[in-house]
Amino acid sequence: MIRPRTATTFSPPVMEARRWLEGVTQPDDRPLINVSQAAPVDPPPQGLRQAMADAALNRDDAHLYGPVLGLPELRSALAAQISTHYAGAVTPAQVAITSGCNQAFAAAIATLCAEGDEVILPTPWYFNHKMWLDMSGVHSIALPAGPNMLPDPDHAASLITPRTRAITLVTPNNPTGVEYPADLVQAFADLARTRGIALIVDETYRDFDSRSGPPHPLFADLDWDDTLIHLYSFSKAYRLTGHRVGAICASTARLHEVEKFLDTVAICPGQLGQHAALWGMQNLRDWLAAERAEILARRAAITDNMPKLTAQGWELLGLGGYFAYMHHPFAQSSATLAPALVRDAGILCLPGTMFCPETDNTGTRQLRIAFANLDAAGISTLFDRLAALPPG
Repeated sequence: MIRPRTATTFSPPVMEARRWLEGVTQPDDRPLINVSQAAPVDPPPQGLRQAMADAALNRDDAHLYGPVLGLPELRSALAAQISTHYAGAVTPAQVAITSGCNQAFAAAIATLCAEGDEVILPTPWYFNHKMWLDMSGVHSIALPAGPNMLPDPDHAASLITPRTRAITLVTPNNPTGVEYPADLVQAFADLARTRGIALIVDETYRDFDSRSGPPHPLFADLDWDDTLIHLYSFSKAYRLTGHRVGAICASTARLHEVEKFLDTVAICPGQLGQHAALWGMQNLRDWLAAERAEILARRAAITDNMPKLTAQGWELLGLGGYFAYMHHPFAQSSATLAPALVRDAGILCLPGTMFCPETDNTGTRQLRIAFANLDAAGISTLFDRLAALPPG
């Protein structure tokens, strides 16, 4: 029996986790702490919302089909920003706007892979990447992270076969939060170029990287687009998650193929979201810097609170961006621990089993904490609740 494409993969993890809330009532003195999803819960700042309203009221073209590859002004602005941020050279023709970063990944895979091809994904992996590869008939080749949750280029090289089409990196990483060192990213780029495959680098969380200066040198290479496919999201930077605005940077030849995919799937990205992203880039530099500073302060609060847990056998495996990735000390699998935390501690988080192949038992001892929507006091409360769990 032939299975439909959607039956080849698992249920969306965030939606699956929300089902754990059904029938569970939290006490008034213990409201739910939701650290399951890496998405801002606050709306965009007032000025950006006003700009969207103005575009909706005053721009007739904002309600029509737009260019398939996105608004020219936004493509130009992003090309200039990337060139500055990475000390490189990117042209507007090498940039396309997508309906979220997930669509950017889907478009990249559509230009790279046929049935039965392979893409190497470091594990723990971002589950939506795995899901799209499943539904595309592409084999995900797991590259287990080593010490400090970093993938090894030499190990990746041993996994390359004649069917390998790309290696995908996410930095700062989802789910671990780890920021990949510049020399590691370069080593993967060198490997991909040598072996004639693509390197997909998803930098959805790049605006919250703790490092100053370019996080890697890939765009400084004048021939970057013969290997690199770069993905980005405006959703986290400007709180535009519901408006689905992402981007892909690649060669003009690849974007010609991307255009076929985008025109078939969505025709064009949402116009109001694109105008919002453009206004944000032009007007919210200082605001975004303050948002980054706040995320880094919350990251520091995770470190400050870890002593509450380390004596009980917890370990912080990765931290950065929006995420803390934890090793728990309990005998039970995280697949059963995470739903139990909803009932017993009022905490909704995702188990490591959602980020690993079924054959990889490391995920059974891991949890992802998406801390971006907790202030320092909320993070302290979260750790107090975890510390109060009975041993077992």
